[in-house]
Amino acid sequence: MNSHKVRAPQGDLRASTEKLAYTITEAIHATGLGRTTIYALVAEKKLRTIKVGARTLIPADSLRGFLASLEQEAA
Repeated sequence: MNSHKVRAPQGDLRASTEKLAYTITEAIHATGLGRTTIYALVAEKKLRTIKVGARTLIPADSLRGFLASLEQEAA
C-alpha cells in the first residue's frame, strides 16, 4: 500500500487550525482582559475589528500586534 502525505498548499486556510479572528468573548478569554477594556481598545483604534453581519470580530494579528506593542513599551 502506498503511503502518500498530502500537504496543503501555502495560503490554504485549512492548513492551520490557528484562529484568524476572535469574537469579543474569545478575545477576552484569549487575552485575560475585561470586556470594557477590549471595547475601549477598539474605540481607541488600538484593536481593529471586522463586522460580519451583527458579529464583531477582532483579527488575530491585531491582538498579537497590540500585545507585542505592550511588550516593547515595557522593555
